Amino acid sequence: MTKGKAVVAMSGGVDSSVAAYILKDQGYDLVGITMKLWDQDGLNATGSNRGCCTLEDVEDARRVCQIIDIPHYVVNFQKEFQEHVIDYFCSEYQKGRTPHPCLACNDKIKFDFLMNQSSLLGFDYIATGHYARMDRTGNSPRLFTGVDSGKDQSYVLFNLRPNQSEHLLLPLGDYTKNDIRDIARTAGLPVAEKPDSQEICFIPQNDYRAFITERFESNPGDIVDSKGMVLGQHQGIEFFTVGQRKGLGINQSRPLFVLGIDRDSRRVIVGHAEELMQDRVWASSVNYISGLVPQEIMKVDAKIRYKAQPASATVIPHGSWSEIKFDEPQRAITPGQAIVFYDDDEVIGGGFIEGLLLD
Repeated sequence: MTKGKAVVAMSGGVDSSVAAYILKDQGYDLVGITMKLWDQDGLNATGSNRGCCTLEDVEDARRVCQIIDIPHYVVNFQKEFQEHVIDYFCSEYQKGRTPHPCLACNDKIKFDFLMNQSSLLGFDYIATGHYARMDRTGNSPRLFTGVDSGKDQSYVLFNLRPNQSEHLLLPLGDYTKNDIRDIARTAGLPVAEKPDSQEICFIPQNDYRAFITERFESNPGDIVDSKGMVLGQHQGIEFFTVGQRKGLGINQSRPLFVLGIDRDSRRVIVGHAEELMQDRVWASSVNYISGLVPQEIMKVDAKIRYKAQPASATVIPHGSWSEIKFDEPQRAITPGQAIVFYDDDEVIGGGFIEGLLLD
């Protein structure tokens, strides 16, 4: 008797491949699915410039499925990916925000479209190769960081709803990356030494500026200091992000950084490093893993970007919004990025950074 039927989202990399191997060994009835998200035809997908979704990735996933003896299918999600990931990505930059396309891919492609289609086809779960842990032993699912702090991916899972968490398997959370490669070698999987993808899968050569330039016309504007004095001009707000230093084209005795972007006036506001430090922020579309909005303020550790160190903060819930006050100022809090709340190694929830709260 199996533990249930599961669809494994297989990118062709070592993580999703070993996820499938582990679940097969645990007794799940599996099908491997590789999602066709982006047309790589004509793009340089070799060497250090390779992303995912290439023909090589599809073939790697197919070979792994043959070895562990499970069916493998390729499913076309290009239309959904275009609308909910690529269009979102471009739109956010047009608004002067910095998007996180992996979050959009998780929210809409994996945990919405793939999960819903899998359920309609009679599957109990979907599984991914994320380094995070799910605990379903209590009244509601709880999400925890992966044991490998260097690979932990719980940050990009903060938007999970309880009904999604109930049907999500995360078999890699209790392993380190070295463990996963060792398992792949022992199992004879051909992807054991395959490098991790380091780039946005749909951006050739990781040049997002060239990518968005091909898709909409830029409008120039002023570069100003925090008092509104014009220091120079720019070719488009989409080429800037908070904290950026390079590419400003302004020579001053002290380095300048992007402090903010005003979409309406198309102004890029710059200043010195100390002006990047802020201790309060608003977040929108806040989700709590439990599905319940807290009725009282919370002390948490909060991360303002994927690779940031958690910092002590107070969360003041306002329905789907939250006000976050850090104990110590944080550098370059960036609209469009996620802010994720932790209690030790448990993910409480998170939202999207909207703007700073100023005295």
